[in-house]
Order: sequence, then C-alpha cells, then structure tokens
Amino acid sequence: MSLTNEQPEGEGGGRRSRGEGRGAAARRASRTGGGPGPSLPYITRKIREYEVLDEEGIALIERNADTVLEEIGIEFREDPEALALWKEAGADVKGERVHFPKGLCRDLLKTAPSDFTWNARNPARNAHIGGKATVFAPVYGPPFVRDLEGNRRYATIEDFRNFVKLAYMAPSMHSSGGTVCEPVDVPVNKRHLDMVYSHIKYSDKPFMGSVTAPERAEDTIAMAKLVFGEDFVEQNTVTLNLINANSPMVFDETMVGALKVYARHNQACVVSPFILSGAMSPVTVAGTLTQILAEVLAGASFTQLIRKGAPVLFGTFAASISMQSGAPTFGSPEPSLVSYGAAQLARRLGLPFRTGGSLCGSKVPDAQAAHESANTINMTLLAGTNFVLHAAGWLEGGLVSSYEKFMIDQDQLGMMQKLAEGVDLSQNAQALDAIREVGPGSHYLGCAHTQANFQTAFYRSALADNNSFEQWEIEGSKRIEERANALCRTWLEHYEAPYLDPAIDEALLAYVAKRKESMPDAFT
Repeated sequence: MSLTNEQPEGEGGGRRSRGEGRGAAARRASRTGGGPGPSLPYITRKIREYEVLDEEGIALIERNADTVLEEIGIEFREDPEALALWKEAGADVKGERVHFPKGLCRDLLKTAPSDFTWNARNPARNAHIGGKATVFAPVYGPPFVRDLEGNRRYATIEDFRNFVKLAYMAPSMHSSGGTVCEPVDVPVNKRHLDMVYSHIKYSDKPFMGSVTAPERAEDTIAMAKLVFGEDFVEQNTVTLNLINANSPMVFDETMVGALKVYARHNQACVVSPFILSGAMSPVTVAGTLTQILAEVLAGASFTQLIRKGAPVLFGTFAASISMQSGAPTFGSPEPSLVSYGAAQLARRLGLPFRTGGSLCGSKVPDAQAAHESANTINMTLLAGTNFVLHAAGWLEGGLVSSYEKFMIDQDQLGMMQKLAEGVDLSQNAQALDAIREVGPGSHYLGCAHTQANFQTAFYRSALADNNSFEQWEIEGSKRIEERANALCRTWLEHYEAPYLDPAIDEALLAYVAKRKESMPDAFT
C-alpha cells in the first residue's frame, strides 16, 4: 500500500491548496514568505560557512576527545546488547562504561552516509540532509503552549494538530517536525500514536518519529510502512529521530533502545548531546566541544554497529546557564562559538550537522525573545547547519510552544532562505543599465530596472510594520504579536489538509485503534 503508487499525480495529490489558487494573493504570499502559499524548497546555501577554529584548534579538540573516549569512557546504561556489541567491536567494556581505542569510532563512521534524502509522503516535499542543504523544522518537546488567547497552559492534542498544520502551511518550513508540543490530554503510553498520525494526516512534509520508548519507535516504523510500503522504508529514510545523550557522557536505555530500532530500519538518528554549559559540560567552549565530540563519536558510531550505512547526524543542543540562578540562557556568544566549532567538527567527520533554532529564554514573544532568537538563528545558518530543530515556536527555554512566536519565527526563516541565496552576479543583478540610465544626482525609483525587479528585489515581511507612525496608528497601533495572532488565526481558518489516500488513512486509524486497545492508559 505504497503512497507513491496510490497518490494521484501532482503536488498534494493533484489538489491545489487555497494558497496555491488565489492568484495575486498567492503570488504576494510567495514574495513575502507570509503564506499560506507554495512551499519553498529546502535551502541550498550559496554562502560560505563561518568558522571559528583553525586547523590547530580542530586537531586539539579531536585529540582531547580521543583522550576522553579512551581514558574516561562513555556509559551505555542498562543495555547488555549494546555492551556486547562494543566488546565485539574491540572496545574495553568495564561494567556499563565503554572505553574506546583511538580511531575505533571514526573507523566505524566511515560507512555512515555524508548526505541522504529525507523522504516525505509527497515526493515534491522531499528534503536533502547534508552538504550545502539546510532544513528547518519547528519547536520540539514543550509541555506547555501559549495560546491565541494569551493563556499559558498545558498542551493538548488539538494544539499538536494546529502546530502541524501551521508547519505544513509555512512556506519556509521544510518539515512538520516531531513532538511540536506534548499533548498531555492523551495517555503517555498512547500519545505517540496520535502524534505520528497527525504528522501523516495533516501534513505531507517529512516528519520525525517517537523516541520515548523502543516500542514507540517500532510503532513509528509500522505506521511509516503503511504509508510508504515496507520495502521502501527499509531501503530509504522517511523519519529523523532525536537521540539525546544524557550528558555528561551517558546514553541511557531509552535513547539506546530507540536508536537501535531506527538504525536497524535504516532511519536517521540525530545523535545530540544536550548541553547546558556549566552544568552538563565544562564552562569553557573548548571543554564543551571536547565532550560533545566524544559523545557524538560514541553514539553515532554505535548506529553503524547496528546497521552499516544507517544515516546518522552529528547533533548538538548547546546553551549556557546563568551562574546566578542556574537557568538556561540563550542568544549568548559562548553557545554560538560551541555551535560554530561543532559544525566544523561534523564536516571533518563527514556527517550532516544539527544545531540551533530560534531559541530564547523569554516568557512572551517580546524584544528579549526577538534578539535571542535572531542571534541563534543567524548563527545556525552561518555555521552551515543541515538540520535545524526548534526553528519556530520556541519560548521560555523550551517549556512553551507559542502560536505567535511560531508565526514571527517562520517569517524570519524566509529571510534566512533569502540570505542563503548569496549574491546574485547575473547580468541583470549587475544593474549597469540602471546605473547608466540614472546617472549622477538622480534616483532609481522610476528607472526601468527598478520597475522590472521591484516585486522580487527584497524580502517583504508579512508581519513587520514599515509604514509611517500615522498609518500604524490608523490601523490600530498593533504590536507584532497582535499581527502574528491575527495571521495565525487566518492560516488555521483557511487550512486544507493535503491529500491522503483513503485506504492508507483507514489502515493507519485501524493500527492506532488496535494498539490503543492492547494496553491500559498510563499517565506517567
């Protein structure tokens, strides 16, 4: 029951979304990134990566990471199979701690692909992971939402569906993500079924799988096979899956269990040390980079013990903490240096890289949220990041998914897409005819070149207000959060689900119902 055989021809199953069929409005949405309109493809960066380490610095971090792996080791907890595999591969296993001979992890990673295709149920939405590609995915994991009425409350499955819909509609979002919020109104042991189904039903962009238990990863695989076909899933990548190291230097049984499931089925694991520098790694950039590299080498190479050639990403989530309160801080210089350095280390290993997003510690989408998110997302792009989790909607240090922040962030992602295009050096872009026409002392507003290019010359935000004070006042003196709120309501009002073959939908619903019936509700 492969979707590629069942779906009618054309993007979205031959059906146009409202955004694609509204003439001038759709064209305007495409220009501004305001949508909902035609999705932009994943980014192919035409700008150079920004690097903070020279060759000597990179080599130093690599040597130190080898020392950590060999002398200190990494723990693989409560997983006898993992320990047995490491021992068979030549590691020194003492209890649950694994000590790695120099070069072992790098040798194992030689079979990991440097890039791969992340397949969507609509092939037109496929994303490339690796190389010069950058893929944006929304916020992941918050238990709370800040809703359109201004309330901070626990998230529900309806919020989850809404964020999937928004990610589907956002032109600059290339994936519907994973746990866009934690729907606490559904039992813990069953909510992953509703979440995976929502990604498949309400979006046709690539999605992430469940990692909170090995059996939930198995459910993700089973549902993916209903959509793509069993053989396709086993030979291609249809899910990315977040495998966090329990820093410092521990992989627990939950993460290792999920990793094994996905790697065995050829699905991509994003091995990401979760770092709050000063608490879960040293306070220094160099020390943190050393620990990150050691943890990634251990976790990423383990995927190759499970299945050679399984795709794996070098990931990191890096933040600092307030040494006064212990709270995480975002948008500060040290985590940016960590991410820049980690990106260089990933390129040296030949692995795709994940970091960054639109991160902030602010409680509302205010100026603090804006500058912290801008600092982080700009760094993320310039570092050469391939997969960007938390690209839109993150608030309050990751505790909250915000509707308004999502809309503001996705607008900024359109700017990042434009920046990544680099400098156009075509004959039209050189604009010598315009310079000749205008000459000294005049202006370019009415010249032929400006008239021919003004619609596409500059990115036009759907949310920023650039009118006069008087016009802003006439229109209600609205702050950007209010404009984001209104735009979000409009998007959700006009949402139309992408085509899903009814037979596939029926099979998914039957699978979900059967699995839910097989176990009692659990809320812990």
